[in-house]
Amino acid sequence: MSKLPKNFPEYMIMIKSLNRRISDLQIKIKKINETKEKKQIQSNIEKYQEEVQRIKSLFPKVFF
Repeated sequence: MSKLPKNFPEYMIMIKSLNRRISDLQIKIKKINETKEKKQIQSNIEKYQEEVQRIKSLFPKVFF
């Protein structure tokens, strides 16, 4: 297996936390009627997803 990134445990915790937050926001967005707030939440979801992808890129491809 390829070398794992430094701070491996912290990255795993960050991924889990971000995924949990994304999940919570997706549930929240279904319950909201206001378009402006939905756009803001969707923007946050996209930022979190980008961060998850950035962290995953630090690991070997077969890791996840």
